[in-house]
Amino acid sequence: MVASHALEDRVVVVIGGTAGIGLAGTLACARAGARVVAVGLTTDGAAEASPHRDSVECVVADARDPQTAPAAIAQARTQFGRFDALYHVAGGSGRAVGDGPLDAISDKGWRDTLDMNLSPVAWSNRAAVQSFLAEGRGGTVLNITSVLAWAPSPLDFATHAYTAAKAGVIGLTRACAARYAPAGIRFNAIAPGLVETAMSERAAADPEIMSRIRRRQALDGGRIGRPPDLDAAVVFFLSDASAFVTGQVLAVDGGWTVRDGAGDA
Repeated sequence: MVASHALEDRVVVVIGGTAGIGLAGTLACARAGARVVAVGLTTDGAAEASPHRDSVECVVADARDPQTAPAAIAQARTQFGRFDALYHVAGGSGRAVGDGPLDAISDKGWRDTLDMNLSPVAWSNRAAVQSFLAEGRGGTVLNITSVLAWAPSPLDFATHAYTAAKAGVIGLTRACAARYAPAGIRFNAIAPGLVETAMSERAAADPEIMSRIRRRQALDGGRIGRPPDLDAAVVFFLSDASAFVTGQVLAVDGGWTVRDGAGDA
């Protein structure tokens, strides 16, 4: 359950906020009282956000462009009067462009996967911290990583550029948390297990993979995650409830990391 006023008077920018996990986070922030600028490759999520039309603005832009986050932050200030928090979700599988086990990764697969999953986090986090420092006040940044960063799945999810990128997100998050804590700027991350999104369609359609997921993500009868499973954690990290928390990585994974290897080889 998400507190209905936990983000009252806060303005949040969600990079990757118009679909999947990001859209769920956008809607959770709005329900918690925030005003949100949600950035994505499409505005498909605008219909779901329509009950919050006065507090959610959906913007079409590419997170891989270093100017996307600064523009979204500027829009938040113009439209809603301030900027308090960044939630970076954007990313995706590089399997189609050549990601895979290290011995099989193409040069393009490596570059494109990092350009999709690590560089945009750096660009958005940089824009956020520059904004907070310029104002001389604190703020909060929340990034999405993956349980694969430290709990591999060598049989089902051997995409090593993606894994390296998500481990890089953790390193960046913790390094920034240490650097900017004196300025009152907090950096944290959420590490989901397998969640029902467009990126997980291959796994969700494979009975053998799903059988292993049921053993590995054993909570709630053993199931794939759902985007709203992350909502309470998102609101917690973006709100004052976590005011004394920085540099942390929370696994929201149905048990994946404590049952490491239970359903894989």
